[in-house]
Amino acid sequence: MVIKTSDGDAVKNILKKIVLPGEQSHKGNNGRLLIIGGSSLFHAASLWAAEVATHFVDMVHYSSTIENEKIFHDLKKIFRNGMVVPQKDLDEYVSQDDAVLIGPGMMREGEEGNRTLKMTHYLIEKYPDKKFVFDAGALQMMDKKWLNGLKTPPILTPHLKEFEGLFGISLENKDSREITRVVGETAKKYRSVIILKAVTDFITDGATSYEVSGGNAGLTKGGTGDVLAGLTASFLTKNTQLVSAVSSSILLKKAAEELYRTSGYWYNVGDIIGKLPEVLKSEITP
Repeated sequence: MVIKTSDGDAVKNILKKIVLPGEQSHKGNNGRLLIIGGSSLFHAASLWAAEVATHFVDMVHYSSTIENEKIFHDLKKIFRNGMVVPQKDLDEYVSQDDAVLIGPGMMREGEEGNRTLKMTHYLIEKYPDKKFVFDAGALQMMDKKWLNGLKTPPILTPHLKEFEGLFGISLENKDSREITRVVGETAKKYRSVIILKAVTDFITDGATSYEVSGGNAGLTKGGTGDVLAGLTASFLTKNTQLVSAVSSSILLKKAAEELYRTSGYWYNVGDIIGKLPEVLKSEITP
């Protein structure tokens, strides 16, 4: 199914499936999310994912790396919308939280890269029933065979190069029909939901596929993938994998279009994070 962000009815039909906070709900009822990311080199990526998540879930727990320790401690002063937790306590939060996002800003080489690999493998082996979103460093360090050890389908958020690196399949210069076929077969084989990030996003669980087009060239800026991962993981706390993936793709592109009206292409990741709640509200309000 092709969804253009300019098609208001198609957009609303998807977004109305999102589970909204109940009037009688209590703290924690509307989503608890753990985000694992960051490194000595990439500080902002996982923070962007965490910041967007604070708009959409009740509790955001954020954990960075030992190498990022100084910044990690500083975060306790500036990350006030969520809770910064040490890695020694991760098992407690993995067990309690509704979903886990791992990968944004994590290293792909050296000792930190090795720790990314070990952490990803450990979580998959110990928590096969958990709802996971695998992004960036986790995707680049993991073995595709690990995915079949999961009992709950994960969401994967690769761009073209990450898809090729993980699955050994190049999609360069392929038309949309071929991309849909290959990504769908791959999702089915590895029991996953895949968001292939491109100018047009290809999203599939192996049975149902979507192409989401829209947005603009402002989305080429670094950090937009981290925002998508954080938004997707936020929705995943209370929604199905496919609804979470498609809704996130649509909202990110719609936010970019709204920002273009006031700022042209010259908006940043912070602008996107602030715009997403406004866009969702405007789309789901009768």
